[in-house]
Amino acid sequence: MALRNITVKGDEILTKKCKTIKAITPRIRVLAEDMVETMLAADGVGIAAPQVGVMKRMFVAMPHVESGDESIRNKIYYMINPEITYREGTQESSEGCLSVPGYMGLVDRPEKIRIKATDLDGNEQEYEFEGFEATVFCHEYDHLDGILYSDIAKEMMTAEEYAKRLEEVKNEHAGEEAANE
Repeated sequence: MALRNITVKGDEILTKKCKTIKAITPRIRVLAEDMVETMLAADGVGIAAPQVGVMKRMFVAMPHVESGDESIRNKIYYMINPEITYREGTQESSEGCLSVPGYMGLVDRPEKIRIKATDLDGNEQEYEFEGFEATVFCHEYDHLDGILYSDIAKEMMTAEEYAKRLEEVKNEHAGEEAANE
């Protein structure tokens, strides 16, 4: 396994549609493991092949990082040739991206999705996700079609502006709780 360089906004590869993977070869397996290592080293929850310079329809994701259930907290999904087959509802998500460092954006995403993909063993899998997990999968899926979250965000801000906004919201809620006591 090896760390790969992460491509950043401005690199043409991030604007192109990726090619379907025809077979799960040893190279694809190495790529998947390298992507996991790169994602973890960068403190991400997902990374798509074009983010490491490879124009293939695959991504890896670890969307349960905030789960209280240790058995799924570190579960990694390997998504080869994924397809979102169902979307329901809308949620506003705060998103960042390893390829758009230093920024956060507000994006409308489906509240619930169903996605099918081939795993590393060549088996087709189908999953349902909602909330944060749905956001992670939609975000990574967009990369495969050359879409960055910053292209579809309704608002962008620096990481510092985002941290300040979170602090303001936290203080508002603390004030409301104190008033209700």
